[in-house]
Amino acid sequence: MRPSFMLGLILSLLALAAALVSLVWTPHDVAALSIAEKLKPPSPMHWLGTDHFGRDIASMLMAGARTSIAVALVAVGIGMGAGVPLGLLAAARTGTLTDEVVMRGNDLIFAFPSLVIAILITAVFGPSAVNAIIAIGIFNIPVFARVARGGALGLWTLDFIRAAEVAGKGRTRISAEHILPNILNLLIVQGTIQFSLGVLAEAGLSYVGLGAQPPTPSWGRMLAEAQTMVTLAPHVAIFPGLAIVLTVLGLNLLGDGLRDRLDPRLGRGP
Repeated sequence: MRPSFMLGLILSLLALAAALVSLVWTPHDVAALSIAEKLKPPSPMHWLGTDHFGRDIASMLMAGARTSIAVALVAVGIGMGAGVPLGLLAAARTGTLTDEVVMRGNDLIFAFPSLVIAILITAVFGPSAVNAIIAIGIFNIPVFARVARGGALGLWTLDFIRAAEVAGKGRTRISAEHILPNILNLLIVQGTIQFSLGVLAEAGLSYVGLGAQPPTPSWGRMLAEAQTMVTLAPHVAIFPGLAIVLTVLGLNLLGDGLRDRLDPRLGRGP
């Protein structure tokens, strides 16, 4: 097992553990303000210091992990739930109008980055974590559609698929019973990668005020609030930035490791 895969697994599990633990416990109340304690450096009382409102940064990071992971997880679920069936449909009807409509629709969505989609959604419904999920989820749909279509196209020419067709199975049934199980490894790896991008996208949207709104903690908003205090209290910006970097790095390393282990076309490292 590669060291990079183990590092990615450890970092990912740490972020997940912080999010789960924050559901029942944090060192301090994330909503408690204490102006007298503002911008305190790390200490035994406040492990990572406090922010400009006197809130405990360690507690905020734990609760922020819950927000980032929840948003990214649901967004990836939306992308996979809608994109995979579309990709399988396009592959089963390759060369037809259905295939053309699906793929050109994907190109249309790719023309609008998730930030632009979030701005459009926010202009109508207002900023919130739910709207961030919708924006990131919409952007994930064409990604999974393309991965599913690309993986399925390579299978439709194989003998066991031809045998299923000769046995009288329709293309929809073949896609569900034979194609989908054989591309799950591709989807799992892509899901891990999109999950890391979802965490990064949520932080970016919150940074510009389009993600989770106060008092819900968010790593991106913590960075936005700390940008004017970097010289005065650098720890306020350093720790949220490290949380984002390490989580995204861990998920990317985990995705690369899963790709090496699950893709039979790649040689497995020691």
